[in-house]
Amino acid sequence: MAGSLGIRIRMARRRKEMTQGQLATVLHVSRSAVGNWEAVSGISPSSARLIAIALATDVSYEWLATGRGEPSLCEDWTPAADAELVDDPVERRVLRAFRHARPATRKMVLQMLEAGATSRT
Repeated sequence: MAGSLGIRIRMARRRKEMTQGQLATVLHVSRSAVGNWEAVSGISPSSARLIAIALATDVSYEWLATGRGEPSLCEDWTPAADAELVDDPVERRVLRAFRHARPATRKMVLQMLEAGATSRT
């Protein structure tokens, strides 16, 4: 087992080369919330938040939640979005690229998508 939940959250965040603030921004929480989860204080995120942390940091949910297995995802994993499996190869490719993109690139993509959505309404 890979230490406490807080240690695994910190390890996942660092593997992704994210600061506490960057992870907090992605999860729409405060930086202190991330700090509290990583501390040995016993404060734990909800199961839904753990899923979001695993997705944001590209680690296995099982490893993050329990410490079992390996943190790395295998190459053929199927991501989920809004609890729906993504089985379209093009959509999966876009999702993987977005997840690996830098925060500034993610922001530009989101702005582009929002602009396209508003032009259709």
